[in-house]
Amino acid sequence: MKHNNDLIYQIALTQIPGIGDVLTRNLVSYCGGVENVFNQKKHKLLKIPGIGEKLADSIITSVNLKKAEDEIRFIEKHHIQPMFYLDDLYPSRLKNFNDAPTLLYSIGNANLNQQKIVAIVGTRKATEYGKSFINKLIEDLKSCGCLILSGLAFGIDIHAHREAIKNDLPTVAVLAHGFDRIYPATHKQTAKKMLENGGLLTEFPSNTNPDRENFPKRNRIVAGLCDVLIVVETAEKGGALITAEIANSYNKDVMALPGRISDEYSSGCNKLIKLNKAAIITCVDDLYYLMGWNLENRSKKSKQQVLPIDLTNDELNIIQFIQLKSKVGIDELAFALQVDSGNLSLTLLDLEFKGLIRSLPGKYFELN
Repeated sequence: MKHNNDLIYQIALTQIPGIGDVLTRNLVSYCGGVENVFNQKKHKLLKIPGIGEKLADSIITSVNLKKAEDEIRFIEKHHIQPMFYLDDLYPSRLKNFNDAPTLLYSIGNANLNQQKIVAIVGTRKATEYGKSFINKLIEDLKSCGCLILSGLAFGIDIHAHREAIKNDLPTVAVLAHGFDRIYPATHKQTAKKMLENGGLLTEFPSNTNPDRENFPKRNRIVAGLCDVLIVVETAEKGGALITAEIANSYNKDVMALPGRISDEYSSGCNKLIKLNKAAIITCVDDLYYLMGWNLENRSKKSKQQVLPIDLTNDELNIIQFIQLKSKVGIDELAFALQVDSGNLSLTLLDLEFKGLIRSLPGKYFELN
């Protein structure tokens, strides 16, 4: 665990009422460090954009440091890992967003920089349709080695966590409260099992209740931490739709399970698809195609691919380069082979017609 002198100021920074994550970063930047924020004179704090009299008074009081000392005792007792936004340990995917949590608390053994992270969210009133889809999806994802992310809530969330445990996939729950409790309490046993392969994550210190306003904050962590967000079932209003909106604002891939127009808990998913805010997912292949991930054993098969003898040198060079990379973008290919992108596009099209490669979203290509 990091040295308490650093940690006490980092935690105290998050205890200041009325200062959000964006303003926190500005404070640290203007003051030249976390400790300097608390050693700054009031008149200097008032020069920082967004800091008024009330906030300046809140910063210079010692109350926040006292709260931080209490929190340090709690995290040491329960073997909690704190992660400040400037730390190397902080999840790299979240570092792209200036409204990401200033400080995260983690329990378990999860790799929050796992190569593939899939978030699964949805209604608290999951139907058999939604549950059976999750069963099949996670079973098919087993060979992918991804991490399953959700929010430990009733319905879709907890079902996704439990299926991940059943299939020996790491799974992480992002909580809307502190680690002094598990909400809902009926999911405590599942949460304990998750610590063996995955874990729990929160931005909230101990003694934080699961209040209504904390859930949208929790949802932005889910959206920011995943590579792709899958909405399984939701009505036309709900937390899953908020998460999908945030994921879209973060330029994350969003997918939704379609359903009958008469089904209440498919209406939100159908709407996301209709408004082009989510791609359709009906099976794991849809996910792999959207993300440009190799299907199971696809890369092994590609190495054994029998090539026609009438390929040009340019075509052979392209095939060999894609074999090395498994998936490659057109810009990278043009730069690596030092060819004109216009001519390259035509050659790639010829290779597609010959059935040797296939195009993926985002102008990526892989071998067939």
